[in-house]
Amino acid sequence: MMGSAFSIPLAENGHEVHLVGTHLDGDIIEEIHESHTHPRLKSRLVETVRPYTWDRLAEAMVDAELVVLGVNSLGIEWAANMLGPLLSPDIPVLGLTKGLAGNGQQLSTLPDVFRAGLPAAYRQQVKINAVGGPSIAGELAARRHTCVVITGPDQTLLDRLAGWLRTPYYHVWTNTDLVGVEVCVAMKNVYALAVGLVIGLLEKEGTATNGAVMHNLAAAIFAQGLHEIYYLVGYMGGKQDSVYKLPGAGDLYVTAQGGRNCRMGRYLGLGMPFSEAKAKYMPDDTIEGAQLAEAVGPTVEKMIANGDLDENRLPLFQTMIDIVCNDASVQIPWDNFFAEG
Repeated sequence: MMGSAFSIPLAENGHEVHLVGTHLDGDIIEEIHESHTHPRLKSRLVETVRPYTWDRLAEAMVDAELVVLGVNSLGIEWAANMLGPLLSPDIPVLGLTKGLAGNGQQLSTLPDVFRAGLPAAYRQQVKINAVGGPSIAGELAARRHTCVVITGPDQTLLDRLAGWLRTPYYHVWTNTDLVGVEVCVAMKNVYALAVGLVIGLLEKEGTATNGAVMHNLAAAIFAQGLHEIYYLVGYMGGKQDSVYKLPGAGDLYVTAQGGRNCRMGRYLGLGMPFSEAKAKYMPDDTIEGAQLAEAVGPTVEKMIANGDLDENRLPLFQTMIDIVCNDASVQIPWDNFFAEG
């Protein structure tokens, strides 16, 4: 959905866009081919956007000047394998995919995972960049004002890409803090899931007689999420001021306003185990916050046990890992909130 929405400012700026679906997107690509409308995005794409099925990737890549990567985080290695024979150091990559990976010993950003999957002969020369910030695909497709940063190591390239993308509704800034931006936009998903818990907790407890709800609780969880992201950005070598800008506070705010993370959070707040809620109510949905907890949970637990990460700085993250990976009940770790370690 985000890849399709992202095609709109590019196409409206006069660029030729080839939209390639994965092997799971056959029906979507067929619908776009027939009606030029994305069936889930419920938006019509610019007429010049050309849809391709995954088996026509090589054809779509002819004369490409930029590859935009919008696969699910679980598809990053698949995408690297598919693109590897077709990429060259002359073609930059711009990632829309958010997430982190863990190998049992350390955490990695998805650009690192993607790079590792490219052919050794040129993997270090490929210029990998990313987009971060509060951007809901449906709003971008409707041309609502959207503010993002693009990040990567080459400022000259970032300026060029930003120029390709900017429109009266798509506002783009540049930032060379690739690690900080990537950690922010990945971690915000698990904390948006945590904010979503409040929906179920309120529904279970009910509105107070004076009409009071639980904004205080939601705000405290939101703030603790930023506090923990700040710690992890610093640990992984990013610039911590990114946490208080579009990739951190901005992206967490918009993600916590609704969507799949909040829907799942409601079920969890009502007291339903994650595995049951997923199987019964959201079997075909990608819950980004839960996906992140599953992807890095075992690694985070080992890093804490080894003393590499400070458990006092990540109480909410550990709680969400326990809820998602072990079907634990919701228990807010108040005593460890805002600890400095």
